[in-house]
Amino acid sequence: MTGPPLRLVVLGLSLSSSWGNGHATTYRALLRAFAGRGHEVLFLERDMPWYAAQRDLPAPGFCRLALYPDLAALAGWREVIAAADAVIVGSYVPEGVVVGRLVQDWARGVTAFYDIDTPVTLGKLRRGDEEYLSPALIPGYDLYLSFTGGPVLRRLETEYGSPAARQLYCSVDVEAYQPLDLPPRWDLSYLGTYSPDRQPVLERLLLEPARRAPELRFVVAGPQYPTDIVWPANVERLEHVPPAGHAAFYAQSRFTLNVTRADMVEAGYSPSVRLFEAGACGVPIISDIWDGIGTLLAPGKEIVLADTPAAVLDALLGLPEPRRLAMARALRARVLAEHTAEHRAASLETYLRSVSTLPSLPADAQVVR
Repeated sequence: MTGPPLRLVVLGLSLSSSWGNGHATTYRALLRAFAGRGHEVLFLERDMPWYAAQRDLPAPGFCRLALYPDLAALAGWREVIAAADAVIVGSYVPEGVVVGRLVQDWARGVTAFYDIDTPVTLGKLRRGDEEYLSPALIPGYDLYLSFTGGPVLRRLETEYGSPAARQLYCSVDVEAYQPLDLPPRWDLSYLGTYSPDRQPVLERLLLEPARRAPELRFVVAGPQYPTDIVWPANVERLEHVPPAGHAAFYAQSRFTLNVTRADMVEAGYSPSVRLFEAGACGVPIISDIWDGIGTLLAPGKEIVLADTPAAVLDALLGLPEPRRLAMARALRARVLAEHTAEHRAASLETYLRSVSTLPSLPADAQVVR
């Protein structure tokens, strides 16, 4: 910590439930590390029925978690929000535009929008879809914290008027994600919720290789996959693997697959958390290809890049075991050196302190550069 402790309030999609979303694991890693730096954290979560039935962290030990049923109940937290040193509103928060207006009105400290879905958000804004963010809100946040780096950050400032757009990539909790000595169960695994735009890539990089190599073993883990998908006989299906089981899942995989959503591929510089989680577990990764991935992990040394079934099978069948193990070690070393939750928490603290003396801009302000 580089200054006095901060009181942080976060209004995010979910901390309590990892079911069907990647937000919970992101918040858990980041906020645990942020609290570990001596700060006080309150997470306000909308009480939604589909998460209420699937809560795998109802009582986090690193921060206070409070559920609110509606906007009227959120008003009961007005004074706490006003007194906080910083308030963060996340993407996909229910009624997020209204929540953002309230936070910008109530907060006296730094306000920030944390976009775990930046390319999706920008696509929505282009279509006039203001599900959880509107263009008018962006200049009113002191910070726009983005899961996507690269050229998108400049665009957020010049086109949308953000006073300060900063990358805050996902990360890994290295205490929860470590190598485990377990016998291999699958040659290639994939862990991710079903997404229509990812499915063609999953088909090309996992299902087709499975058809071509019936002697190999594959697994797809995650909820919401349609019942009409025809899975090859050598592809196992797991409906859900909770975060507590991720390390064991990866440890039983000779390789694991990373598939990126189409909007993220188009934007580039949008790493999935599975890159860092699998890497911390010392499991080699085969990934689809997008701009910026080489700035995070070294292709051929720390990660395998593939865009065809043949490229996947070349790695699964042709990579010598000593080289596979060397790649796993190099990957884990890179993740521990640059992509842990502690790295992101330090960045978040720096960002918050950098604007702590600046007044919040009104929602209709225009930034001139």
